[in-house]
Amino acid sequence: MGRGISGKRTLIQTLAAIVSNGYVAGFVHGTIYTGRLKTVCVPGLNCYSCPGALGSCPIGALQSVLASRQFGFSFYALGFLLFFGALWGRFVCGFLCPFGFIQDLLHRLPGRKLRVASRVDRPLRLLKYALLLFLVILLPMLLNNSFGFSKPFFCQWVCPAGTLTGGIPLILANESLRNSLGFLFSWKMAILIAVIIGSILIYRPFCKYLCPLGAIYALCNRFSLYRMRVDEHLCIDCGRCERICPMQVEVRHNINSPECIRCGRCRGVCPTDAISGGFAACPAARPAGRGTTE
Repeated sequence: MGRGISGKRTLIQTLAAIVSNGYVAGFVHGTIYTGRLKTVCVPGLNCYSCPGALGSCPIGALQSVLASRQFGFSFYALGFLLFFGALWGRFVCGFLCPFGFIQDLLHRLPGRKLRVASRVDRPLRLLKYALLLFLVILLPMLLNNSFGFSKPFFCQWVCPAGTLTGGIPLILANESLRNSLGFLFSWKMAILIAVIIGSILIYRPFCKYLCPLGAIYALCNRFSLYRMRVDEHLCIDCGRCERICPMQVEVRHNINSPECIRCGRCRGVCPTDAISGGFAACPAARPAGRGTTE
């Protein structure tokens, strides 16, 4: 059952990445798609400047509008985020985010894996909320220039997804861009390299500690329509679910934790099918169907 869940998830992640980045001509010619679809946000972290991107990144869209006095508050971008957050929560992170998928693939590379101690892990998880508040919301709103514009601080100074899927492909395809590289690109490359190495050793370090989009969806986890549930009558407290959880969630006590990305690994190892997932009040697993999936 565990392999089945993992295989389906990988397929969905692959399709989501292809759909989000289906503009093949962009990679061939080193250009960015600017058609009508670009006015629509995709649910996951996917850089606007990626040559293959067909839609906009919701974090980039939110920053861009907040950074301009001309537009004021971005009801569209915020409404989009709240809609997907209220519907799916961090299911988006686990299944629909291309950069989350990249981290998953990196973590599958052979080698030693690390599990961050709780005393270090828990404080670090708050960092993504600080980045959301300051770099995504407050600084773009407050630091406007004389023309009424500001910078998308998170995209410009932090986002490794933009460097990997946007910056590097465009630089490789355009000599003029290569000749204009400076400190900022070196800084972002250093962040990207750190995230890549970290993803090989630690499961999804960017999602856990740095992603402001993940922070928004995390805040929605507790009230999203898609819910996880542990049937107390079937649970035998074996602890397998918590040992296998890559996000270090206390599954038996707080399965809808802000850190749960609904990856399904806990369901795959549960010997009694006590864990289920679905919209609203998902049905509990039934004793008579212990050997079946939901």
